[in-house]
Amino acid sequence: MAVLIPTAVIAVAVVVWGVVATASFESAASTAFSFAVDTLGWLFILVATTVVAYSLYLAISRFGGVRLGGDDEKPEYSTRSWIAMMFAAGMGIGLMFYGVSEPLTHFQDPPPGAEQQYDAAMATTAFHWTLHPWSIYAIVGLALGLAAYRHKRGHLISQAFIPLIGERRANGWMGKVLDIATILATIFGTAASLGLGALQIRTGLDETGVIDGGGIALVVGVIVVLGTVFLLSAASGVSKGIQLLSNINLVLAITLAVFVALFSGALLFILDLIPTAVGTYFSDFFAMASRTAVSENGEAAEWLSSWTVFYWAWWISWSPFVGMFLARISRGRTVREFIVGVVLVPSTLSILWFSIFGGFALFLEDDGRSVYGDGSLEPQLFNLLRELPIAPVLIVIAMALIAIFFVTSADSASVVMGGMAQRGAEEPSRWVVMLLGGFTAAVAIVMLLAGGLEGDALSSLQNLTIIAASPFVLVLIALCVSIHKSLSRDPAADDA
Repeated sequence: MAVLIPTAVIAVAVVVWGVVATASFESAASTAFSFAVDTLGWLFILVATTVVAYSLYLAISRFGGVRLGGDDEKPEYSTRSWIAMMFAAGMGIGLMFYGVSEPLTHFQDPPPGAEQQYDAAMATTAFHWTLHPWSIYAIVGLALGLAAYRHKRGHLISQAFIPLIGERRANGWMGKVLDIATILATIFGTAASLGLGALQIRTGLDETGVIDGGGIALVVGVIVVLGTVFLLSAASGVSKGIQLLSNINLVLAITLAVFVALFSGALLFILDLIPTAVGTYFSDFFAMASRTAVSENGEAAEWLSSWTVFYWAWWISWSPFVGMFLARISRGRTVREFIVGVVLVPSTLSILWFSIFGGFALFLEDDGRSVYGDGSLEPQLFNLLRELPIAPVLIVIAMALIAIFFVTSADSASVVMGGMAQRGAEEPSRWVVMLLGGFTAAVAIVMLLAGGLEGDALSSLQNLTIIAASPFVLVLIALCVSIHKSLSRDPAADDA
């Protein structure tokens, strides 16, 4: 209760404030966002790239042979199953929302200092979706895995900090504050994903003619309906249903991607784009990683808040949930296996996904059949699917993918947060899971309402995610120090 009650109070306060005094909430959020970007934007950028460097260092260091478990413990899952589950973790609402729109937007409106080129657009997209996010997830997952399986502590951020702050502080008020901050960051990160999914489902309903128009009220309605589904799922305590849905989504995602690649007429263009994207990503890596608010005479600040800084905040806020999942499926793996698998496998799959969907969008652009529209991100996926055979079926499949991702992500995140609120329990009480899931759906609604009724919902999601993740960016860098202390004291590291 020492973690649950403060978390609940803060979440309720945010929801009540956002619903009762939306204008005041929006004004305060705008002020806090400006402060976070102007004051901490450089920190997000520096920490995210530092985490990439540290992850790569761990993979090649003498710590690489240390296991997430006993010295002789074998992996719980086969390599094939492990990779398949990471693939499932890597596919989500974000890939559906940005798969077409991000490469296309970076081509139409290049980042500050970049030219209007396919390779630059793809490299910027790869920068946001490959090494940086998965290194962030890997560090949090490694910290949790070492704490839970190597040192037999609980599945809690506070327990991962014992090498840094000591057991007494980790089990005292300082640990409680860390766990509360972790749950709150996860609530906002998950809420941002739910908001993106609801925005795109609203657009899909409009595109299919099911509903003509529909503003923010329809988006809220989507969250309420799908939120009820994942809360009922959480209340049932039946995990097999979610596993079945996840497997269905995996098959649907692969089917959709293969269909687009094969029947778009752009297969050779897509295949050409993959090595170009990878090569440009590495050649421009340091230029992209060092872009800050003062770059291009200050013109980069607004762009960064909508893209790079938002992404780093989103990944950081999602990292406790994804990190916990990765830790649980990686028991028995060595540090080297964990880093290489967690960072490289999903990064490769992300490159393929964006090359297929973004590549087809760029192919259509070159062919004079642009799906860019008025620049709004939500309809671009559906505009692209209309260029394919059996377009209505593909649009329905895409909407089903988004809806299932919505349900499974929210359900899984609620279970993870419930466990964190109950001292790392692997099977938390259902009422706690439902409570935190309900808060997440309510926060998603508030984040959208704060954007007003017309057009600013996406910006609102981005802004509030950056605000919520700002405190956790310090937690992330401290975790790197804690991991290093833990591994430095491990006898297995000396034997490697």
